[in-house]
Amino acid sequence: MTRKQVLRYVAIAVIGVLLAFTFVQLGRWQLDRLDQRRERNATVVAHESEAVRPYTEVMTGEIGDDDQWFRVTATGRYLPQQYQVRYRSLDGAYGSEFLAVLETEQGHHLLVNRGFAPRQGAAPAAELPALPTGTVEVTGFVQRNQRGDENAMTPHDGQLRLINSDVLGRATGLDLIDGYVSLIESSPADDGGLTPLGPPALDEGNHFSYALQWFAFTVIGVIGLVVLIRGDVRERRKARRRPVAPASPLVEPASPASTLVEPASPASTLVEPASPASGVETPRADERTR
Repeated sequence: MTRKQVLRYVAIAVIGVLLAFTFVQLGRWQLDRLDQRRERNATVVAHESEAVRPYTEVMTGEIGDDDQWFRVTATGRYLPQQYQVRYRSLDGAYGSEFLAVLETEQGHHLLVNRGFAPRQGAAPAAELPALPTGTVEVTGFVQRNQRGDENAMTPHDGQLRLINSDVLGRATGLDLIDGYVSLIESSPADDGGLTPLGPPALDEGNHFSYALQWFAFTVIGVIGLVVLIRGDVRERRKARRRPVAPASPLVEPASPASTLVEPASPASTLVEPASPASGVETPRADERTR
């Protein structure tokens, strides 16, 4: 085996190992997401089954994943400013969610996600639904701040893409409670025509099947690498054992002399005099000279 062949096989093996490592990591990532989904489902079931509590008992500090899906209640009046959260979907429909700030009886400013409205027409800006007036009592699920690009959390002309009370508070100058409440019901009823957002579906998604696919790709890649190298080695061995056909002799080109036609000699152009036996009389030399 030549050095060039060895380097070729080493390069193929390195590429195969890198691909296998990548596929395994992607499979593990899907399993991690499956564990997160199961933990979230368990949190939803545990917290949703508890009694409704005042928001001051739950939203006392930074809201994390383990603090979500508690049902809380708050009483107060809505501030006039609203915010449209774009690029949302619910039950296959695309649209927006609408935020408002509730000034509670305790003097806090609580961010409330009032619900979802499907998109109407091609205009990105939707008509803001009317806010309830007077004192209202809201009940909803506790939600942590969404994470991502801060520019997406900053309102532009009353529109944003991610809900984050910290960023929105800095933009509006309000001291907002950490996290927000996703509205379940309101008293008096919220007549804005919005659909309240319920708890997430308690399924495990496709994470396990995706993990199996990535692991299957790993096995297929390793087997394919072995087959490729073995096939290449086998072909090279056959090529070495195959007899080499003898080279055909080269035809020597004709020499220039063989192509020349030899001129006829002067003697071959003379007509030989007929013999006496032929019956033709041959004139004598002296008679020809007369």
